[in-house]
Amino acid sequence: QVQLVESGGGSVQPGGSLRLSCVASRRIASSTTMGWFRQRPGVQREYVAAITEGGISNVIDSVKGRFAISRDNAKNKVFLQMNDLKVEDTAVYYCRNWGNGVDFWGEGTPVTVSS
Repeated sequence: QVQLVESGGGSVQPGGSLRLSCVASRRIASSTTMGWFRQRPGVQREYVAAITEGGISNVIDSVKGRFAISRDNAKNKVFLQMNDLKVEDTAVYYCRNWGNGVDFWGEGTPVTVSS
């Protein structure tokens, strides 16, 4: 079992930035993917970004050019740098570790973007 703990959420104005972090309680298993999902008000949880063990990353089109995912395998961490935040980015952001027979989720960290 792996516990994932997110941090870095908060309230910002449109155009602001936040950096989310997720730390795993132990070494992330080989050949698994780390990623971020979000649940916006009234919307099903959705995929935002992911990064493989080897560093291949992907983000959804709506955040491309604004969000970037990175990973520190040595520290069992994954990050989501969020720039130029928009009101529609308001959500609870969840960290996930999946693949190779595992599927772990964090409890989420809230992000509110409002003026």
